[in-house]
Amino acid sequence: MMGSTLIAPRLVSAQAQDQPSQTPQMQQMQKKLEQLEGEIQELKQQMNAAQQQQAKENAAQQEKAKENAAQVQAPTTQKVTAAAIAISEQSEPGQEAVPIPPKTVEFYGFAMMDSGYNFGAIDPNWFDVVRPTKLPASPGEFGANGNTYFSVRQTRFGVKSFTPTPVGNLKTIFEFELYGTGVDAGQTTFRLRHAWGELEQVGAGQSWSPFMDIGVFPDSVEYWGPNGMAFFRNVQLRWTPVEKGDSNVQIALERPGASADGGLYRDRIELANVVPHFKWPDLSGHARYAGDWGYVQVAGIVRKMAWVDTGTGPLHLSGSAVGAGVNVSSNLKITSNDLGKFSFVYGDGIENYMNDAPVDVSLQNNFSNPIRPVKGVALPILGVVAFDDHTWSKRYSTSFGYSMLNISNSNGQAPSDFHRGQYGLANLLYRPVPRVMMGGEFQFGQRENISNGYTYDDYRLQFSFRYDWAKGFEF
Repeated sequence: MMGSTLIAPRLVSAQAQDQPSQTPQMQQMQKKLEQLEGEIQELKQQMNAAQQQQAKENAAQQEKAKENAAQVQAPTTQKVTAAAIAISEQSEPGQEAVPIPPKTVEFYGFAMMDSGYNFGAIDPNWFDVVRPTKLPASPGEFGANGNTYFSVRQTRFGVKSFTPTPVGNLKTIFEFELYGTGVDAGQTTFRLRHAWGELEQVGAGQSWSPFMDIGVFPDSVEYWGPNGMAFFRNVQLRWTPVEKGDSNVQIALERPGASADGGLYRDRIELANVVPHFKWPDLSGHARYAGDWGYVQVAGIVRKMAWVDTGTGPLHLSGSAVGAGVNVSSNLKITSNDLGKFSFVYGDGIENYMNDAPVDVSLQNNFSNPIRPVKGVALPILGVVAFDDHTWSKRYSTSFGYSMLNISNSNGQAPSDFHRGQYGLANLLYRPVPRVMMGGEFQFGQRENISNGYTYDDYRLQFSFRYDWAKGFEF
């Protein structure tokens, strides 16, 4: 019993030494540790929240970058901005806002040089083109055959704009080149090509006449083009009531104008008192139907031409004539590498709308009437075009074909006046990069007079270099 009593205290004392009781200092340290653990947990939560927010922001930036890349790759007219989408106040109640493209402007053009050798001769004002009407009408009229030529007159500059409005899309174009005509014929000078504005269906200014079809022009380097095609940029007011894809219907009132030839009587003083009178605009229009195979276009024109004799002599030469014509044209995808270009034009007094024709009106003998011994008549005209644009590869292409224009002359014209012209070419063009073109072309032109039996053939080789540029902006 005494042994047991002695051992127990020792055991209790030993246990007390192994687990000593906490002092106030230790309790204070324990509280600090617990406080630090709480702060660490709070920091971890804040760090996790920050990482989640950063991940969201990174994902949003990546999505924005993808949208920006898609906008850069898309055509300018198909880009949509947040500001363009915010047009709900223009929409009717219950309708969703319709995205519209932004306002854009594009500057474009090209520098082009033509060089070549003309084996024949031509009017010096037209030294760098093939125009059968400008070939010699008599031997030696324009000097000796054989001339080298260089020209930059095809060089072009233009500005286009596109502006969405509440009532439709507003489009404008201003374009000029350096090819002088009229009083500037033969010069390298500014020449207006297009000054045009269009809001939805209605357009006004100077642009292609609806009677012509620019799609018939071949992929050639000769500037003037096929003589038998209708080709005229005219001042006009135009309405497009139907437009679906490449199919459309257009009607226009165009600036009137015509040219006349005195023929055998061009030196008579009585004709000096005759002045033109255009009371009504020309009325033109076309309908085009397009498909995967190409398109067909049928165009027509009606015009009133008049002239007034202001003299006081015994003769009264006032008169008028009605001009009218039809133009059937087409682009046909003959094969995957061949695009056929065709047109057929026929009419009276429509020479003003043709690419290379002389006068609309000439004199017809009327000797049975002593007061009016001659009268003006509209000259019938026939023009045809047939060309093929062939693609050899991404870089090489060829265009070849033929065109003809024939005038049914009046008996008051001179024997040396123009009757028929023929035109042809074949080329090989090379495009090393998308905006550069160079190539060689063989060209042919022929002029035939009315009745003196004179015909003149012209042949030439031309080498051209063209460098295109374009830059678009949003505003």
